[in-house]
Amino acid sequence: MVRIFKLFSLLSVSFLVISCSAPEYDYTKYRAAKPKSILVLPPVNNSVEVGASEAVFSTIVRPISEAGYYVFPPTLVTETFKQNGFTQPDEIHKISLDRLDRIYGPDAILYININQYGQKYFVIGSSAIVTLEARLIDVDTKQEIWSGVATANSKENSSGNQAGLVGLLLEAAIEQVAGELLDASYSTSKIASDRLLSPKMPNTLLKGPRHSSPDY
Repeated sequence: MVRIFKLFSLLSVSFLVISCSAPEYDYTKYRAAKPKSILVLPPVNNSVEVGASEAVFSTIVRPISEAGYYVFPPTLVTETFKQNGFTQPDEIHKISLDRLDRIYGPDAILYININQYGQKYFVIGSSAIVTLEARLIDVDTKQEIWSGVATANSKENSSGNQAGLVGLLLEAAIEQVAGELLDASYSTSKIASDRLLSPKMPNTLLKGPRHSSPDY
């Protein structure tokens, strides 16, 4: 028992050391670019959920605005692309930076890929999982000045069920109904968006010029 406790303690300390030693993102190019406005392109959906792009697009603006940037309204962006004959995010992501600059005039452009979105079903229960990947490109230099990946899981805050198999089955049934009625994936996408972009999280966007305490 003593040996097991010592081994557990050693592993815990090692995990803390690894977690705390995560490298800090190099913001040199970001600080040099000093973007004030960000154009967010409709996310490319690599998941099997048809409505994932629209859902995630609607959750992106708030954390970027709160970070201190002007964000072009998603409705305006979508409509402008539609008027120019572009309706699919993967096509929009291929538009040249020069053309996007002529249309909108942003300081930087945010490209987002949805790598996971939707309910994942297991032997007992299910979970909504959302994984987002992003790149921020400076329009003037055409260089990537920031990138990041974030994942959120609707089961993260679950404390576990101690009622045995019957309890687990009941919990799974409730989760299935709740997931269908409340769209757990959408709620989870809000968490993923915050983790990806909010300056409150490590290695995300810097606090922009409209923030009360900007980073540049």
